[in-house]
Amino acid sequence: MNVGRWIDIDAHPRPISLLTAFVPSFAQARTRMAGGRTLSSSPSDLLQRIKGFVRSLVEDLSNDRPPSVALDRYRNYCHDPSGNCTCGSDLPNGKEIISVKKESHAYRLLVLLRVLLIIQQLLQENKHGSKRDIYYMHPALFLEQAVVDRAINDICILLKCSRQHLNVVPVGKGLVMGWLRFLEAGRKIYCINSPSTAYPIPVCLEEVEVFQRLANDRFCERNHCIVITVSRKRLSGCPYKKACTEFLCLLVQHLHLPVYCLVDCDPYGFDILMVYRFGSMQMAYDANLLRVPEISWLGVFHSDLQKYHLPDRCLLELTSDVADKKKAEAMLLRCYLHKEAPKWRMELEVMLQNGVKFEIESLSVNSLSFLSEYIPMKIQDGSYL
Repeated sequence: MNVGRWIDIDAHPRPISLLTAFVPSFAQARTRMAGGRTLSSSPSDLLQRIKGFVRSLVEDLSNDRPPSVALDRYRNYCHDPSGNCTCGSDLPNGKEIISVKKESHAYRLLVLLRVLLIIQQLLQENKHGSKRDIYYMHPALFLEQAVVDRAINDICILLKCSRQHLNVVPVGKGLVMGWLRFLEAGRKIYCINSPSTAYPIPVCLEEVEVFQRLANDRFCERNHCIVITVSRKRLSGCPYKKACTEFLCLLVQHLHLPVYCLVDCDPYGFDILMVYRFGSMQMAYDANLLRVPEISWLGVFHSDLQKYHLPDRCLLELTSDVADKKKAEAMLLRCYLHKEAPKWRMELEVMLQNGVKFEIESLSVNSLSFLSEYIPMKIQDGSYL
C-alpha cells in the first residue's frame, strides 16, 4: 500500500474555519497562463473563445485548407541538471500542431470538437459534469477515458484556462478530518464538531488504513490539525492529484497553514510527493496553480529503518521490482530535484543504493498507535525536509 497523507498543523489550538466553496472558488478565479498574460475565465469569455476557435476551423474549410490546431506545450521538468531551463514556469515550451492530414490527428481533432461541444453546453446551461460523465456520453467514439482526459487538457491549453473553468469537476471521493469546516456543493461540512470523524471530499481514494488508524487514535482532537488521505492509484485519468492539490491550496491560501506530506518509502510514494510540490507533467500547463511549493516531506525516510529499529521482515527488495528501480532512476534526472530539492534527491539516491523499500505501516511494528506519536514528534523536532 502507498497512500499520500497531508497533515496541516495549525500553530494555535483553536478551530480552523474555511468558509469558502471548494470547486467554485477555483472556477471563479482568473487564470494566469501563457507567458504571464492574465485572461478572464468567465463562462461568457470562454464561450466567445470557443466561438472564435470554431469560426477559424470553418474558415479553413471554406478556403480549402485542411483544418489544424496549434497548441502550446508546457513541461514542469526536464533532464538538464544544469538548471538552465524554463521548466515549472508559465512559459510554453514549443507548439504542437494537430492537423487532419494525419489520421491519428484527425481522430484527436474529432474527439476534441465533440468534447468541446459538451463543454459549451455545460457553460451555456451553467451545469457541471465529471470527466467520467463526458466519457459515457459517447463511449463508442471515445473508446477509453484517457482519450477524453487528453481532449480536456488540450481544450484547457487552447482556451487558456483551468479545468474547473470548463465546469468539469473531479470524480471520486477522498477523506478529510480535523479542525475544519467548509462548504462543498452547497453542503456545510463541520469537521470540527467531531475532529476524528472522516468526511468525504472530491478526491480519488484507494486505501485508508493509516487514515483510519489516526482516526481511531483521535489524532486530530489531540493535535488540532487537519488530515487528508488520497490514493496513489495509477489508473489513467484518475484526478486525485489535481483535486487534492486544489484542496491543499485553499488551506494554504486561506488559512496560511504549514503542510506536511507522509508517504511510503518507495519510488511511487516519492512520485506522489513530487507531484504535489512541483505539479504533474500531464497538467504542466497549469503547474503554477496546481502545486503546493510550501509542502514539507515528513517521511517516511530510509533513516527511519535504523532510528526506529524496524526488523528485516518489514523491508521489501527494491531490485525485485524492475519497474520500481527504473522509475527511481528516471526521477533522479529531473531538473527540479537538482535546483530546488537536492536533499530529496539524496534520499532517493540512498533508497536506490540500499535497494530496499518499506511502507508507512511498518512503523506499527513498535505499536499500533506509534504513528500518532511519530508525526507530532517529527514536526516538533524539525525532522522533515
